[in-house]
Amino acid sequence: MGNRVTRGDFEWVYTEQPHTQRRKEILAKYPRIKALMGPDPHLKWIVSGMVFMQFLACYLVKDLSWKWILFWAYAFGGCINHSLTLAIHDISHNVAFGNKQAKWNRWFAVFANLPVGVPYSASFKKYHIDHHRYLGGDSLDVDIPTDFEGWFFCTPLRKLLWLFLQPLFYSLRPLYVNPKAITQMEIFNALVQFSVDFIIFYLWGLKPIIYLIAGTILCMGLHPISGHFIAEHYMFLKGYETYSYYGPLNWLTFNVGYHMEHHDFPSIPGSKLPMVKKIAAEYYDNLPYHQSWIRVLWDFVFDDSIGPYSRVKRKCKLAKES
Repeated sequence: MGNRVTRGDFEWVYTEQPHTQRRKEILAKYPRIKALMGPDPHLKWIVSGMVFMQFLACYLVKDLSWKWILFWAYAFGGCINHSLTLAIHDISHNVAFGNKQAKWNRWFAVFANLPVGVPYSASFKKYHIDHHRYLGGDSLDVDIPTDFEGWFFCTPLRKLLWLFLQPLFYSLRPLYVNPKAITQMEIFNALVQFSVDFIIFYLWGLKPIIYLIAGTILCMGLHPISGHFIAEHYMFLKGYETYSYYGPLNWLTFNVGYHMEHHDFPSIPGSKLPMVKKIAAEYYDNLPYHQSWIRVLWDFVFDDSIGPYSRVKRKCKLAKES
């Protein structure tokens, strides 16, 4: 991976991210992959069904006891909410309505956000662009833990706590690492979200609100689906900064497991990423990948060589805004 130098406990490299060059090579060899780029016509219908399923669940849980509220939040509602955050991830790449309808994608992401309970989609979009453009970029890629996280959460018990608190760190880390001005879309996202929360509270009381928000927090923390947070970019093998997972949980997560392929071709919808791997098999079959997100979480907690510091970092020059 070029010259590699250790600074602190992150893995500092002085090469460009690998996805740009691999994308050029694959497109030169397999130009038909360009046909996979563009909107997924099914995404908006799948997401809409999930949103309305959660609204129905809000009605069904309104009279349950608190223990059952938390049970269904973790076992069912939170899984849908986590899946919706990954739909929002796909939508942030304009694959719901296409690049020519960018605003429709932003508005639809706000709609997909509703069961999550807290405004999320507009802020995610703002920072996710940097994650792709400046993968591993110091002070630019807010997906990378802070030095404090790497230093403090270094024992099995502390790493377990860090996994549980992941939603908190993902929400607050950008404000510390790379604060940006609040956008009009973020204000719109918040107004719509809190208005719908109020309507749910007015109609059915507090329990449905707790069901939604608790599900989001629990299933984006210590939960099998959350293994993707660690699996995607934590350096389980030296020299490799992005990993894919090809297991069954991709059915629930819009193929976010095809993460190597996604970073190579972010404009291709998750539903079509398996085709990328099939067409350009020789580029992916020999790369390391994960077979289980549960195993990823287990190894992260109990392997002393893996922790929040297990990330590749690089210095990146700011791209000129168009």
